[in-house]
Amino acid sequence: MAEPSSVRPQPLSESPVRVAVVAGASGFLGGALIRALQADGYRIRTIGRSGADAAWGDPDGLRRVIDGSDLLINLAGKSVGCRYNDANRDEILRSRVETTRELHRAVASAAAPPAVWLNSSTATIYRYATDRAQTETDGELGVGFSVDVARNWEDAFFDGDLPSTRRVALRLAIVLGDGPATRQLFLAAKLGLAGSNYDGWGWQHRRYRGIGPQPTGGVHAPAHRTRGEQRFSWVHVDDVVGVVRHIVADPGITGPINVSSPQVSDNRTVMAAIRRRVGRRVGLPTYRWMLEIGMWALRKESELLLKSRWVEPELLLASGYRFEHTDLDETLRSLEV
Repeated sequence: MAEPSSVRPQPLSESPVRVAVVAGASGFLGGALIRALQADGYRIRTIGRSGADAAWGDPDGLRRVIDGSDLLINLAGKSVGCRYNDANRDEILRSRVETTRELHRAVASAAAPPAVWLNSSTATIYRYATDRAQTETDGELGVGFSVDVARNWEDAFFDGDLPSTRRVALRLAIVLGDGPATRQLFLAAKLGLAGSNYDGWGWQHRRYRGIGPQPTGGVHAPAHRTRGEQRFSWVHVDDVVGVVRHIVADPGITGPINVSSPQVSDNRTVMAAIRRRVGRRVGLPTYRWMLEIGMWALRKESELLLKSRWVEPELLLASGYRFEHTDLDETLRSLEV
């Protein structure tokens, strides 16, 4: 994995052994971060369901693992690569909010809490946007299920006072790499669903309705007539690693941070690039009702392709981070099909 162009912590030979705690490390992003942190000289402790150094639901174990650490990274949460039935909706929310609260209590009770806590979040927190980019300073939060999950997740993270710990929420765009979002995009292309995705009429359902103590939005899924022009914000997994290194090294970065390539694309362009990558010359336009049938068969949701995500990493760019991957075609060519 190429080293991103960012400021990195000192190597082990120039500093004492540092400890990084990674929660929810079983996914592809957790694996990439652990490898990078180990290369930087960190000793890794993990939190998870099995085979980890501490388990969820064990407050004493969590406190022991976190106490004396330098860095805490939380990636825990049920994958959103599923159908949003009631059981999955509840678990997607619970698995993010409750684990974050458990970590919050452990950090608050630690004798030597970590100096930095990075908590995963999502750029989906912003509204459906085709008119302008959403930044940390003037972005507008959206409504509905995915937004409510993100909002409650961040509320739990930033709740209360942790004076010894700097907190940063990583509002991640769609992460391209050997992960679920990339596999879903490539699979859709191989199944002939890689034409431009046209939003519009579809069967009414209630899976995107709001959730949590103060649910937002309407009951039914919204429809927008964007004709494949919905925005697509993305980030390469190597740049996620680079951003983590950059944030750790810069004590001035705090609060929510957009983690997204500065070169936003749109659905029409993305689908054409994916077709080239998987060798599909033609991609017929896929209307919402057609896409819903395909996603029902795959047990996924169409939101990945139909929501217009237009996110700009204003604060990262202002702090001097330089993204390594900004060309979408080049990025897709680097990925396994």
